Amino acid sequence: MLGPPGAGKGTQATLIAENLKIPQISSGDLFRDHQDRDTELGRVARSYMKDGVLVPDKVTITMVMDWIEQNTGVGGFLLDGFPRTIGQAKALDQALANSGGIDLAIYVNVPETELIHRLSGRLVCSKCKTQYHTIFAPPSEPCICDKCMTELNQRDDDKPEAIKKRFQVYQEETAPLIGYYQVLGRLREVNGVGSIEKIGERLLRALD
Repeated sequence: MLGPPGAGKGTQATLIAENLKIPQISSGDLFRDHQDRDTELGRVARSYMKDGVLVPDKVTITMVMDWIEQNTGVGGFLLDGFPRTIGQAKALDQALANSGGIDLAIYVNVPETELIHRLSGRLVCSKCKTQYHTIFAPPSEPCICDKCMTELNQRDDDKPEAIKKRFQVYQEETAPLIGYYQVLGRLREVNGVGSIEKIGERLLRALD
């Protein structure tokens, strides 16, 4: 799943994985899991993520490749937010060379103005990790998680200055992946504006 920050890749990746009955993971989830467990890789990742800067390839690839190895033999998998650079894409192709590599790269295209609107309103529960949005999916009680009654917080990388930095980094390092997979004949572009259901339908059609 390719797309800029706030394109809805995580939400749609979960729905697609359920539909295809395959495991799904995001590099962001892996980073946060390592941070919660306070691993060495997690501490390194945290120092970059809080400033909206991409985590170095070596750290990301180690986490993702370990996950792939643990989830082989189940009919495939879906990656959300990885690869993020051409270097990561080539490393992934090399690692998966014996199994045919990635079948498709789905690019979720959303205008920047819409992305800023989405990102700036996101909230997350510090305990159970449930995500909310001040406009699209607000909690029943302001800033309190509906599930565990824990205070909701805005992620460091969803704050205004970090959002600007994330867009800059995306344009410089991640956007070139669109051309990379297009040349390989594996890219499918999908309009990422609309309801979750409508976008999901477009994605499934692209996969068909």
